[in-house]
Amino acid sequence: MDTSSGVASSRTEKDYVGEVTIPRDKLYGVNSVRGRDNLSVSTQTVGHHAEFVKAFAHVKWAAALANRDRGVIGAPVCDAIAQACKDLVDGRFRDSLIVDLMEGSGGTSTNMNFNEVIANRAQEILGSPAGSYDVVHPNDHVNRSQSTNDAYPSAQKIAIYEMLAPLIEALGELASTFDAKAKAFFDILHLGRTCLQDAQPMRLGHVFEGYAALTHRLKAELVAVRNKLLTLPLGGTAIGTGFGAPEGYRAAVYAHLAELTGVHYVAPDNPFDAMQNMDTFSRVSAELRTCATALAKIAADLTVLSSGPVGGLGELRLPEAQAGSSIMPGKVNPVLPMAMIQLSFAVVGNDVTVAQAVQYGELEINHFEPVVASRVFDSIHLLTQGIQRFNTKCVAGITADRERNESHLLASMAVATALVPRLGYAKVSQLARQSVAEQRSLVEILGESGILSREDTLAAIQKSSVPAF
Repeated sequence: MDTSSGVASSRTEKDYVGEVTIPRDKLYGVNSVRGRDNLSVSTQTVGHHAEFVKAFAHVKWAAALANRDRGVIGAPVCDAIAQACKDLVDGRFRDSLIVDLMEGSGGTSTNMNFNEVIANRAQEILGSPAGSYDVVHPNDHVNRSQSTNDAYPSAQKIAIYEMLAPLIEALGELASTFDAKAKAFFDILHLGRTCLQDAQPMRLGHVFEGYAALTHRLKAELVAVRNKLLTLPLGGTAIGTGFGAPEGYRAAVYAHLAELTGVHYVAPDNPFDAMQNMDTFSRVSAELRTCATALAKIAADLTVLSSGPVGGLGELRLPEAQAGSSIMPGKVNPVLPMAMIQLSFAVVGNDVTVAQAVQYGELEINHFEPVVASRVFDSIHLLTQGIQRFNTKCVAGITADRERNESHLLASMAVATALVPRLGYAKVSQLARQSVAEQRSLVEILGESGILSREDTLAAIQKSSVPAF
């Protein structure tokens, strides 16, 4: 402890294990240190995600106001706790949130990290030194009428609710880009393929209509599952009985939470269900997985349709984002679609983890909330960042090679399907076999034989490429 300046550079706190030394400029306490030293396994602390910090601070802030209303803490203590929570919401003191996001204490270490930081900041506001807890205590005041078991999952839901907003916005923007491409490519004839084989005539715009419809649907499903996060277990305390909270606390805490966040969070219909089960997180994660894999399918399509440019299909041109090889000059790879596919692997893995954690809750609570938080936060971040880049750096700049699209169609057996209504199945089959045997296009054979002019054949193809509904 350096006291040469007349001011101690550290303080000491102790618990039943022993004493710990804490830097004077940090607001965490002994419980936070134990959590950090025992349970640090990942690269992120609970202070890493701003939304999670704000969510926890809002939970503690609303609880303090409700406790003041019910007469269990005084106004000066409440005001100091409220100011400390506001400091966290404003981005201050995040370097004192030192517990690992993946800590294995069932969230207790995380909850106590917030309790200690808020209590010590409130102590400072009221003129008392951090660590003494003589005016504001982490458990008796900051954690009053709560437990880890209702505070942590409530903050987790609030954080995920906020994190989903930018992802939903990014999906909407991507859907709009696909809409625009569908209109731009509508009149380009395109060879539709099934099982990677030539199938039927269609329009290139129809391909992008499908992508747009899917992306709009992904957005709508995320909006729907996001609303399931509005039900919180706050007020259930340890196991759902509400023991430890005064009468009227639950109504008061939800009212204050609405005022602080601008979101109308509600209490569960059954508090025991809310404490025992985390199926809502499983549903959210499943939608994130569906979003990732669905967009990966689109990304894979784009890599195929843009393949080449000489030895592949080359029907689409993707923006050239960067050099594709350290040894092959001029090679350009579809790096943005590849990135979307790759991140989908990670999101699928995250979803498996969430499913396992939700399954292994025991009796009255689920104590694997930290890994669920970590994995869902990661999936949302990957998708939000990935979709934004995929949209702006790739999809928005896609162009089509009209000539190549139409030449592939006209040279293929897919033309035969368009001719059946006019010439009959048997006749078209005969012509198709001739086309294969002579290695010439149907369009050429029809024109030479006088059965159909090139213009009539193209008209039949155009008609077949427009949906009949």
